[in-house]
Amino acid sequence: MSIRLIAGLGNPGRKHERDRHNVGFWFVSRLAVLQEVEMRSQPRFHGVVGKAGLAGSEVWFVMPQTYMNASGMAVGALARFYKIAPEQCLVVHDELDFAPGVAKLKRGGGVAGHNGLKDIAAHLGTQDYWRLRIGIGHPGDKNVVADYVLSSPSTPERELIESAVARCLEASPLLLAGHMHAAMLKLHTRERPEQAGEDAQGS
Repeated sequence: MSIRLIAGLGNPGRKHERDRHNVGFWFVSRLAVLQEVEMRSQPRFHGVVGKAGLAGSEVWFVMPQTYMNASGMAVGALARFYKIAPEQCLVVHDELDFAPGVAKLKRGGGVAGHNGLKDIAAHLGTQDYWRLRIGIGHPGDKNVVADYVLSSPSTPERELIESAVARCLEASPLLLAGHMHAAMLKLHTRERPEQAGEDAQGS
């Protein structure tokens, strides 16, 4: 089943533009430029929204403007209005459990304390949607996570995160075509070839 909705997660406003938490916005905004998609604010969908026409099908891009914890409002509104199934949704987000430079794709699974994912699952009624996880690293102390994700990465970390975003953009034609397992192999093989086959099987 092809992807019909790509949601990049983040927080709105200029003060958050460089936050680690906004890596989903970084990806979707650059993908929109690559696909020549105009992104416009659409209050009824609680986000900045664009549409790509690909091989006779439509793929919606959205950057929710509700703040991270209410990301599901935008995803849910678009999915309901355009009758998009959860398994046709791809959510792009920051991942504390991956080092900067790592990017992985999976379908379903837990939300690991990520409030944006939790809210999307609540609005879709399931956790069975695709996630593109871009590593930002962990500060090492769970008590400082909130401040960590809402701050800018160091220059070396930013370069690694940017390299992961670039690899995700390289895989975007596969994502947009719905070739998710091929995209998974492309992303994962660049990091740990011995795990690519396992990951492709959804383990």
